[in-house]
Amino acid sequence: MWESSKPEGQRVSIDERHAMIIEEINRRSSIRVADICEYFAVSEVTARNDLDKLEKGGKLRRTYGGAVSITRAITVSYPDQRLNINVEAKRAIARRAAALVSHGDSLLIDTGTTTFEFIHALYEKRDITIVTSDLSIASFVDSNLPHANVMLLGGLLRKNHRYMTGSVTNRNLSELYLDKAFLATDSFHPDFGFTTEYSGNADIKRIMLTRASLVVMLMDASKVRKPRFVKFAEISDFDTIVMDQDPESRVRSAIKAAETNTELMLTGI
Repeated sequence: MWESSKPEGQRVSIDERHAMIIEEINRRSSIRVADICEYFAVSEVTARNDLDKLEKGGKLRRTYGGAVSITRAITVSYPDQRLNINVEAKRAIARRAAALVSHGDSLLIDTGTTTFEFIHALYEKRDITIVTSDLSIASFVDSNLPHANVMLLGGLLRKNHRYMTGSVTNRNLSELYLDKAFLATDSFHPDFGFTTEYSGNADIKRIMLTRASLVVMLMDASKVRKPRFVKFAEISDFDTIVMDQDPESRVRSAIKAAETNTELMLTGI
């Protein structure tokens, strides 16, 4: 597996280990904590500390259970600045949501920066199938999740947004049924529900709500705000909502007012 050679039975220095990890991750595009533990005979704590230090140095990007090449991560990332907003909150949401995924699941994943973070947390999931309308998500899964199959929905590529939309996308999606769906939103307001900026995207989201056994909303606290252009869902349409925090308990109060069994999961970040 490792292209760099380590002398049999000989321990290497921290700097040498870091250099070999960087070389390997650039060659393979991704690496697991378990790989580092096995090759260097170090603990999980040591392996995770290595990856954390290398991420701080700009050498790689941490994922749940490992890391990916920073070059590859940049190549498939969103062409806007939203990925840099509330990053820690989105990553915490992603890790919490990943616990809802089992080996062998089929997943429907919406376009969005939080759902893009979510797929980074799926590295250790085995035999999963991911269906998405998002080109960046499909590209990342294909390049960095070795145990996942990906289906990119057909349709019209919305210019400068990297996701499919339109009647072909809607028809493709309507023919599928999956285990779990993970959606994103531009806004939630207790009086207006979940809204988004673009009507074509709202159409896809409405169909997603009907195409899975478990429907999950991923959103950070900043999305609890005034409504956007078009509504696509009520709070009762979701089985679970995963957030970092619930500002002024507005989401919990909305769940109670709707008399729904929607579960609210908070990461506390």
